[in-house]
Amino acid sequence: MRVSGKVALVTGAARGVGLATAKRLQEEGATVIITDINGERGRASADELGLVFVEQDVSLAEGWQQLEQKLRSDYGRLDILVNNAAILQAATVEEESLEGWQSMMSINAGSVFLAIKALLPLMAEQGGGSIVNLSSSSALMGMPQFCAYTAAKAAVRSLTMSTAVLCKQQAKGVRCNSVHPDGINTEMVREIAATLPQGDKDQYQRSAPFGCQPEDIANTILFLASDEARHINGAALSVDNTATIHPPYL
Repeated sequence: MRVSGKVALVTGAARGVGLATAKRLQEEGATVIITDINGERGRASADELGLVFVEQDVSLAEGWQQLEQKLRSDYGRLDILVNNAAILQAATVEEESLEGWQSMMSINAGSVFLAIKALLPLMAEQGGGSIVNLSSSSALMGMPQFCAYTAAKAAVRSLTMSTAVLCKQQAKGVRCNSVHPDGINTEMVREIAATLPQGDKDQYQRSAPFGCQPEDIANTILFLASDEARHINGAALSVDNTATIHPPYL
């Protein structure tokens, strides 16, 4: 029971990595609240596992304020915050629209800012906690087919570092780390991969053959959320089977 007695919040948890993470945290003793913009699917997933579900658009500040109030009134604390909610769209910088760029930044990066801004004070007040932000291996290298996604995930990494240093300065026991997966075998990733032009699709399949499962990321998040990682703060943990260090000629 590695997170027994802790209260955890996982965003974008109606399916995929978020749901796998919520399940692992629950299995290890945490009280888990999940959020998602897909109310129907989110409620079904929560009911199946016996979790608490909140329908939420993570890009809206009002929703985060309401969630902070709910956590205070219902639990009086928050020990684990997993910022997982994200969208994925394929486009080069020449193809991407301003609207698409702004949507990607708002959901994938802006939501992490809003979450930390709203919930870090609550975690600091209780004397500790763990923030885990889902970034991407693409934040650490160039991927021209996903220009907005990579930029947003790089912003998540930078925000993670700034937050981690702030947490150290505050000395309240809160830690903040980012996780950088490669291509994960989830519905969202498979759906987007299927829309790529054949040449790009073949290249993507060769480089990210979906060997990484949602549970692999969930176990990594569980470790960072637990007290086992109490001296890990500001780290960028790659879970990518060498994708970000692999010379192209090997």
